[in-house]
Amino acid sequence: HDDGLRLVLVITGKGRPDAFAIQPHRQGILRHSLPHWLAAPPLSAHVLQVAPAHQRHGGGGAFYVYLRRRRERP
Repeated sequence: HDDGLRLVLVITGKGRPDAFAIQPHRQGILRHSLPHWLAAPPLSAHVLQVAPAHQRHGGGGAFYVYLRRRRERP
């Protein structure tokens, strides 16, 4: 954001099943948590939108993060 970027591709991966898990749990903790992290302060002030990436950019294991315009400082 400080560099003036407006779009970032974040690759989280899809996660992998845990064959030895005792209790069922959500696969892909990073993929699941990323939108929540970006929606919470202080990152939410910079994030405009989060969308799943196109298949050729990582599909279900990646996100497009659209950033707000940087405010010019006086």
